[in-house]
Amino acid sequence: MKFNPDPDVKVLLPDGGTKSLITYQIPSAILVLAALLLVVSMFQPYWSITMTAPQYPKGLTVDVYVNHLEGDMQEIDGLNHYLGMPPLDEGGRFERQISVAALAVLGFLLIAATFVHNKWAAILSIPALLWPVIFLADLWLILYRYGHSIDPESALGSAIEPFTPPLLGVGKIAQFGTIAELQIGFYLAIAAVVVILIGLWFHRAAYKPIVDARQRIRTQEIAATA
Repeated sequence: MKFNPDPDVKVLLPDGGTKSLITYQIPSAILVLAALLLVVSMFQPYWSITMTAPQYPKGLTVDVYVNHLEGDMQEIDGLNHYLGMPPLDEGGRFERQISVAALAVLGFLLIAATFVHNKWAAILSIPALLWPVIFLADLWLILYRYGHSIDPESALGSAIEPFTPPLLGVGKIAQFGTIAELQIGFYLAIAAVVVILIGLWFHRAAYKPIVDARQRIRTQEIAATA
């Protein structure tokens, strides 16, 4: 739908009433904005973890994007080998492989919702609304599997009990302190959720009168033929 902000352009409702065209363009524009926020989030880290120790005064940090990892990978993998933990790249490999396609699907569903003028717009938006929760739940499972895959034959493997690295906040892995934080990519996904909810509110405000008008017409037609 071409965006036309002219308030004098009207849409004729089924019962003969009229509404400004911009009333129907606003929810579409908002949902498109939400899709763009999800796309932009792919290029930013969603989560990070920093390991601290006296021998690493600046800490060792890994930034987790939806499709790759960045940061002090080599140093942390060296420590993980000493602790009996698998390389960082092994955790969530499948999720990283499908993440870009998954987010693209979420974006397309939001775009599709702009062409739907009933409750299906909300249904098409549900996957994007759940995306931040899905990310956190999957990340927790990855961390759980990671901390429960300790090799007992490693230098310190027999001395470390299985554990789950912290999803958020301060924790400890062996003699290393950890700080886990959400990053801008995740906050962009949260912003997309807020924008979607706003868009759905405007969508309902715009199209419910049309649905109601059609219902009134059907009721009148049934009454006339009774």
